[in-house]
This record gives sequence, C-alpha cells and structure tokens, in this order.
Amino acid sequence: MNFTAPHIDYAAVAPMLVIFAVAILAVLVEAFAPRAYRASMQLVLALFGIVGALALLIWHAVTNGTAVVTAGRSVAIDGPAMFLQGTILVLALLAVLTMADRGEGGATAFTPQASAIPGSPEEALARRAGLATTEIFPLALFCIGGMLLFPAANDLLTMFVALEVLSLPLYLMCGLARRRRLLSQEAALKYFLLGSFSSAFFLFGSAMLFGFAGSINFADISKAISGTPASSGTAADPGVLGMDAILLLGAILVAVGLLFKVGAAPFHSWMPDVYQGAPTPITGFMAACTKVAAFGALLRVAYVALPAISWDWQPVLFVIAILTMLVGSIVAIVQADVKRMLAYSSIAHAGFLLVGVMAMDTTGVSGVMFYLLAYGFTTIGAFALITLVRTKDADGGIAGEATHLSAWAGLGRRSPLLAGLFTLFLLALAGIPLTSGFIGKYAVFSAAINKVNVVLPGAGVWLVIVGVLASAIAAFFYVRVIVLMYFSEPTSDTTTVTTAGPMTALAVAIGAVATLVLGIYPSIVLDLAQRSSLFIQ
Repeated sequence: MNFTAPHIDYAAVAPMLVIFAVAILAVLVEAFAPRAYRASMQLVLALFGIVGALALLIWHAVTNGTAVVTAGRSVAIDGPAMFLQGTILVLALLAVLTMADRGEGGATAFTPQASAIPGSPEEALARRAGLATTEIFPLALFCIGGMLLFPAANDLLTMFVALEVLSLPLYLMCGLARRRRLLSQEAALKYFLLGSFSSAFFLFGSAMLFGFAGSINFADISKAISGTPASSGTAADPGVLGMDAILLLGAILVAVGLLFKVGAAPFHSWMPDVYQGAPTPITGFMAACTKVAAFGALLRVAYVALPAISWDWQPVLFVIAILTMLVGSIVAIVQADVKRMLAYSSIAHAGFLLVGVMAMDTTGVSGVMFYLLAYGFTTIGAFALITLVRTKDADGGIAGEATHLSAWAGLGRRSPLLAGLFTLFLLALAGIPLTSGFIGKYAVFSAAINKVNVVLPGAGVWLVIVGVLASAIAAFFYVRVIVLMYFSEPTSDTTTVTTAGPMTALAVAIGAVATLVLGIYPSIVLDLAQRSSLFIQ
C-alpha cells in the first residue's frame, strides 16, 4: 500500500501554525528563561503570536480569498472559517491583555504557585516571594490554536482533536485563581469531568456516523445521507439504506458534545460554577472565545455534514433553543453573584444564537457570526470591569473581587466611569437599541422569521416571540444591577474600586467602542459577515 502525502496549503493554515509554534516556544521559555523575565517574555510572545496570526489571516483573505480544502480534506478554510478565526484572534488579544495586567498591589489574578495546596505555608511563601504563574500564556496559546482549528475542521476526527486541544488548557486555567482557590479548583474539576463526558458523547457519535457513511469527512457524510456519489467517484454505499437509526443517534451524540460547549440547556450545568470559580480574566476569555469556536463547529456540522436531515434535527434544536433562552433568563433573576448572573446570561445568549443556527440559510450564518463578534467584545469588557471592584481586608488593604451584588450598591457615586461602562455593557447584553446587542438579536431573529418552518407552521415566529420574551426577562436583571449602582446606598465600606491597569483599560476601551460602533454603524461588519457566510462543500 503506497502512502500519499496530503497536500497542505500553508498560506491557508498559516495562522494556526503560527499560534502553535509560538505556544511551543512559550513552553521552552517557561523551561529555560530566568524567572524574573518570564512574565514579560511570555506576554510579548503571546501578543506577537496573536497579532502575527491575525495579520496572516487578513493577508490570505485579501490576496487569495478563495475557499480551500486542505490537509487531506481535513481542514476547510472558507468564508465562515476565516471570519470566525479573525473573531477569535481579536477577542483573544483583548483577553490576553486582561490576563497579563496586575492590580494595584502588583498581583495578577492567578495563584503564585499552582502546585501549592490552598492555604498551605508553601502558598504563602510563594506569595511573599512574588512568584507568578506565567504558564498561563502558553496554555492560552494552545487553547487559541484549538479554537482556530475547531470551526475549520472538515471531518469528525480533526474536530475532536481541536475540541480536546482547546478544552484541556481551559480545564487547567480554571483552577488557577489567586483567591478562593478551593472554589477555583472545584470549578476546574467539574469542568474537566463534565467536559470529558461531553467529549465521549462526541466520540461515540462520530463512530456511529462513520459506521453509517463509511467516512468521517463532512462532505462524504452529507452525500451518504442524500444517496449521491461520494467524493472518490464511487456510488454511495447501498448499505446505508435502513441505517437511519444509527445516523440519527450519531447526529444526536455529536450534537450533545457541541451543545455542551456552547452552554445550551440542558447541558449548561457546568457554566455557573465554572464562570464563578475561574479567574475572572479566564472567565471572560472562555465566555467569548470558546462560544465563537463552538458555534462555528456547530454551524459546520449542521450546514455541511447534516443538512439533508435538517427536518429531523431542527425540531430537537427548536425545543433546546426555547429551553435555553428561558432557563438562562429566568434563573439569572435569582442570582446574587455578578459572575453567576453573567453565566446564566451567557446561557440565554446561546439560546438566541441557536435561533439563528436553525435558519439553515446564509442570513442565519451571517447573523450568528455578527452576534458572536458583538457578544465577545461586550463580554470581555464586562468581565474586565468586574476585576476592578474589590473587597478590603481587615487592615484596609485590597483583597479579592467583590462579586456579590450588594458590593455594587452605590458604585455610580464611587466610580462613575466604571459604572457607566458597565451600564453600557449590560444594556448591550440586554439588546437595547444603539448597541451591538440589539443589531445581533435583530439579525438572528429576522433570519429565523423568514427561514424557520419546522415543527409547526410559523415556527420561526414562535421562536422570535419566545426570544423577545426572554430578552424582556433578561432586561430585568440587567437593569436591576444598573439601579443598584446608581440608586442604592452602599451597604458597607468594605468595597473599593481599584485603578485599571493600562492593558485592562485598553481592553475595556476597545470593547466599549466596538459595542457602540457595531450598534450605531453595523453595516460594514454585517456586509462582511454576509459575504463570508457560504460554507465550502
């Protein structure tokens, strides 16, 4: 048997190669560079890698622009892949800035020594020595590399590898919080265990789809379902006839793995605990970038591999979308922790995005991609601001983050700028006009009204009605925080607002400007998303 090396279009996959190469270099820096220089070297490497990958992506899109399937048909670099990869890189750049910033006391959000037992003398010694967990940067780079590959994967095996590459570093980073270490480690363990189960579901589903189609390639799976000749030129295997049960079960299991990553109900149980326990910069990174990558993969599976059975999986997704919107919006009302509230808000937004996925049209794809970009800017900015509201210790020094809602009472008087920016982000998440959130919801809802017609006549209209109702419910708990900041008296003097570091301030400023620009003048990005909405088959 002769081995034929797969053809690789290096220009198309250059952004991913750069990220992985810089990640490996960062591991070497971590091993050999002097401790005093590691933090600055790791930050420069991470920023250089992300900016370089983004520049290569833009260069390829401008100079080539054509969709290609490369690396043995395992990677598809088409319009949606390039748009989503660009979104991931831009949002990851902002997230890395928030990870690198130090507070007023010179401490980062991460534990000084990850291997030390919480509360142990070793941890106290590492804190006094001023140690820093610089491993966070190579972990983040590997995670970003997996995120870039996830929406571009053109077969089930490559998608599974990308899923694991992006997930494993996240499991570690979630357990590295500087304060409330036990809560952080509990979050990491829950995320790891539940994430392992979801990966197993994805893998079992992939095996069943392979058993049905005789191929793991998305185009071949689609052709096997429709009974057309496969890419090799041979006729579709007649053995697939009568194997509908294997096909549907495989599709369901793959969908479970992907819906877990996007945080859709009833696969959302990990999100509140993980969002609350993880270091806040990691929470923002995870909430924005992971959602972009996961929805990109979900779109590719739905639009490239399984479009021929859309009438089978759309009713299931119809129920899941409604359940996700209502669960996220209703349960968020009773949350007393800001990070948990935003976790349930993220669940609700996953439901809104699923509405766009169901459109099965380029308008739905473009709406989802715009929504992901707008939501990412808003989310990273909101979580960056949360890191600035802190409690005081017994000696009046700066302690951990004050995430309980009571600590945010009267914040508008103590720090008008922070309260104003947080208000902007909350209004965008609520979908108020003149913000990016309103345009994003309008894009996915309008696509659903025109294109979704499953389960019952006018299903798209019913989806939008539920979406608007869920948005109204969500607006209540967003406005509740705004009222608390501006119209309530501080309950105690144990809360303080720290000064934002230059990198956090830059990330927040970019997020705020993008939120306003995408809300007031969204046509440029919407047009780009529409031109980039066609998947290569």
